[in-house]
Amino acid sequence: MHTWPLSFREFPDQRIIMADDSGCYFMANRDFVERYALGHLTEADATFLQKNGHTYQDEGDLSHTAFMSRWVQRQHVGGESAYVILIPTLRCDLKCSYCQVSRAPLTAKGFDWSEETLKQTLTFLDHLPGNEIQIEFQGGEPFLRLDHIKAVAEFARQRFHRVRFVVCTNLQTLNNEIVEFIKSDDVFISTSLDGPHDIHTRNRTANADLTREFHRNLSKVTKLVGPEKVSALPTIDIEDPPTAKELIASYEQFGFKSLYLRPVNYQGFARKSHPAARASVNWTAYYRNFINTLIAHTARTDRVMEEFYLTHCLRRILGAGVDNHTDLRNPNIPTGANAVVDFDGLIYPSDEARMLARIRQVDLSIGNVVDGLDQEKLALLAPGHINNFDPDCIHCPYQPFCGTDPIDDLSRSGKIDVPRQESWFCQRHLAVFDLAFELLYSSDPAIQYTLSRWLGLEALPEALKPVAP
Repeated sequence: MHTWPLSFREFPDQRIIMADDSGCYFMANRDFVERYALGHLTEADATFLQKNGHTYQDEGDLSHTAFMSRWVQRQHVGGESAYVILIPTLRCDLKCSYCQVSRAPLTAKGFDWSEETLKQTLTFLDHLPGNEIQIEFQGGEPFLRLDHIKAVAEFARQRFHRVRFVVCTNLQTLNNEIVEFIKSDDVFISTSLDGPHDIHTRNRTANADLTREFHRNLSKVTKLVGPEKVSALPTIDIEDPPTAKELIASYEQFGFKSLYLRPVNYQGFARKSHPAARASVNWTAYYRNFINTLIAHTARTDRVMEEFYLTHCLRRILGAGVDNHTDLRNPNIPTGANAVVDFDGLIYPSDEARMLARIRQVDLSIGNVVDGLDQEKLALLAPGHINNFDPDCIHCPYQPFCGTDPIDDLSRSGKIDVPRQESWFCQRHLAVFDLAFELLYSSDPAIQYTLSRWLGLEALPEALKPVAP
């Protein structure tokens, strides 16, 4: 009998999570790990490993083939669907404290797509492979160029079999033309709701009347299209965050059942106004407290609200193919089918790469809409976007579920070869996956109820919580 290599990580209570490269996992104790490490597995140990797919007899037998199938599914990302971010303008009517991309003033010239850039962008989209696409409009405030948005939408609806549009907007302005566009079935809205009125005002609008106008517009849009078509994401200043209860109440006010908790991103120009975001040393404690408060709130009120990122990580643990969130993919190799087209027609592998270019730290553009993609640069960037061969990641049981973020490493450390456990990306995701497994294996009824609802299940099957003898 051959055993696939197992990685492990110990929790404070001395329980140990173990996993193989295909993402099959189980909980064990120290005695089991010692027997495994020394080659002294008992008959019960061997039977457990065999039943859970961690062993095989010979290459090519059914157990071996099953493992390889699971492993291949973990490595396959993509398919025929493209995800492109378009920046029709950098102009904006707000000056948010954590803005990363150096927005241009409302009346500024030269920060919008020209008609030629629009034409070339449509040509770039036309050359993408496949018949499915999600197009996300960012800015600046993209609704300042609704004409460009509508032109892209009209083209994409004819070019692609299936298309989804997301407009990332501050919702400060909501005229009849914008409302009509929002009402389309394939249009979704993403905005920022940072919590109570005073915190949102401090972070984003700097004006109480503007905050009230935003609240009115947000309420109008959620009533018009339903809260399920609107994503409202809080950006948390960890130096002065809202309480968990305040944040939950702010989201329930508008009928939201999901939020995505994010710290200020240490990218672009946000670094000047939020230097503490570089380390975010208090983030894990804040995040854990928020999740605990959210679970207690669900148990008390029976109103289920998910935290999107933790739910996403749980789904990645439980099965392959959960790759719709591009921030956590592996491999996540840059291609034209997963790119950002800036206001000037330059193409970047991610929005964070665009921010590094805006502050002149490093030019990570991978081409432009006129000349196409720079294949040589794409080849140089590719190795940093896969964790399978990282000397630290290969010893981590979370490697099959996790990813890598060399752009964030560049922003925080000025290099991409940071020892993995010293990077913010790794520290954050170790904490998130630790929490996910702790909750998954918890016997607390409130936790089990909440997790099952987040995952769309009536109850969590015991098969999702294997434990070694």
